[in-house]
Amino acid sequence: MPSVRTHLWFGNDKAVEAATFYAEHIPDSAVRKVFTARTDPDNAVAEVVEFTVAGHEVVGLNAGPELQLDEAFSFYLGVEGQDEVDHYWELLTADGGEPGPCGWCKDKFGVSWQVIPRELEELSGDYSTPANQRVCQAMLTMHKIDVAALRAAYDGS
Repeated sequence: MPSVRTHLWFGNDKAVEAATFYAEHIPDSAVRKVFTARTDPDNAVAEVVEFTVAGHEVVGLNAGPELQLDEAFSFYLGVEGQDEVDHYWELLTADGGEPGPCGWCKDKFGVSWQVIPRELEELSGDYSTPANQRVCQAMLTMHKIDVAALRAAYDGS
């Protein structure tokens, strides 16, 4: 049976550091295996790390400076409530990470994340009602998601 894993090429040679960081801070994450691919016994070519992020299998590769991660790939991090939004937002934007719009941010390794509370999915529904649409409009004005503001938008207040 075929299987699929995400493969991230770290242009900053931080694949192992990133995997270790995720394993330390995100539940159900772990570094599984680290190895160095070689073309001959004396020349290391690339460090490769197999890891999981919240149970999702990933392979990280130190790819060299010509390849950089960008927003074309991201992790969607579903969380419970404002406390978890705040925790993961601060964790991921610390030490050189960058905030972005609509719950998006980049971590210090260049990996893009969207930190989304369960409440956003519940309140936005399928965007078919005026209340759902107000929630969407409120979210579009945010960087880090504000659950209380989403609830107020839903209620029309």
